[in-house]
Amino acid sequence: MANTLLIIDDEESIRESLSGILGDEGFATLTASSAEEGLELLDQKDVDLILLDIWMPGMDGLEALKAIKNRFDMPIIMISGHGTIETAVQATRMGAFDFIEKPLSYDKTILSINKGLHVARLEKENRILRDRTPPHPDLTGNSPAIRLLREQIERVAPTDASVLIRGGHGTGKELVAQTIHYKSARKDRPMVEVNCAALPEELIESELFGHEKGAFTGATERRQGKFDLADGGTIFLDEIGDMSLKSQAKVLRILQEQKFERVGGSRTIQVDVRILAATNKNLEEAIEKDLFRADLFYRLNVVPILVPDLKDRIEDIPLLVQDFLQQFSRKGLGSKKISPDAIHTLMQHSWPGNVRELRNLVERLIIMIPNDTITREDITLFLGANGNMSFPAPEGGRYVHLEYREAKRQFEYDYLRSKLLQYHGNISQTAERIGMERSHLHKKVKALNIELYKE
Repeated sequence: MANTLLIIDDEESIRESLSGILGDEGFATLTASSAEEGLELLDQKDVDLILLDIWMPGMDGLEALKAIKNRFDMPIIMISGHGTIETAVQATRMGAFDFIEKPLSYDKTILSINKGLHVARLEKENRILRDRTPPHPDLTGNSPAIRLLREQIERVAPTDASVLIRGGHGTGKELVAQTIHYKSARKDRPMVEVNCAALPEELIESELFGHEKGAFTGATERRQGKFDLADGGTIFLDEIGDMSLKSQAKVLRILQEQKFERVGGSRTIQVDVRILAATNKNLEEAIEKDLFRADLFYRLNVVPILVPDLKDRIEDIPLLVQDFLQQFSRKGLGSKKISPDAIHTLMQHSWPGNVRELRNLVERLIIMIPNDTITREDITLFLGANGNMSFPAPEGGRYVHLEYREAKRQFEYDYLRSKLLQYHGNISQTAERIGMERSHLHKKVKALNIELYKE
């Protein structure tokens, strides 16, 4: 998409010659014969860079520079036939990107324009990156479910295919989207995130596509939307299932044509954006109830990825906990260890809030527990009080509804894993304490696929 340059100069010959040369260089140009006319154009058009004459009748270039900088954010190159060092310094202090004297050297002008556009692009990307927390570089865990998820990400990331990421609350859908982006060819361009569930229906179109001045009450100036900011990069539509049908139609057009119009505008804007979407809703049911468009679903669901619940990857809890402890230590919350029996207790919980619930608990424990080591008793105090613990109940408990062979295998798994954790994974010591031959216990561990946590 060609960059648009605005030339503001009272000399018609300068405007015409610059427009012709810049057009040959692949730029789109707009022209204005006065600062006032230039400001009006900025309210109506998207401009990437301005070439602004200093000496003009009416509002001069320095006044215009101040007015533009107060309302807009783009590089401004000042041009003048009567320039002095003092004027150049003043313009630079007021925010001008560069100062070029007339008669213009077109090679120097083109060089300055390209530098200004490059700097503006970097500043926009840095601004977007600063507005969000940097993601963890990788998914934590070695369970079969996480290994499969990593394989899927490695396959889809290098492509431009749309991806629909599904999973429960707190499973890490946002992290999956970030990982896909950072493993893609677009990693050096912005990834813009939109929480569709947090936006009122009447504002979601403005947020995604931007709006023109006067488009609705409170729209005092033109505003770019998320798709503008994500041009060349990735947009992540989180909780897409909460988007209104009207907005879904707009997103569908973006997927099909990579084009849109701002709210209150008629000009078609073209972008190059990769779409990642996520939801915890059953979109197939939503389609049956006419709450979600089937055509949008099929467009988004080019590559479906399911993020597993934590209860389906319990063996990852030790690694997750250690990861969280290190993260919070780096944030200055203190350095703590966690005992093996505390890990075992965490692995018995049902985790309805998934990884987010586990992370919140670890943070709470670090803050509230005065000792250097988190124990089983600490876990029981902070987690058991919620009534969410899922330890095997007495009198058969969770085994009572299983067939004998299945119940026996499950009991052996729970019992042996508990004892091994109690003795820090030491096979010999565990075998001695429970009255079993070491070789027999070793065979049982392999047969039951028991993964051990060692401090």
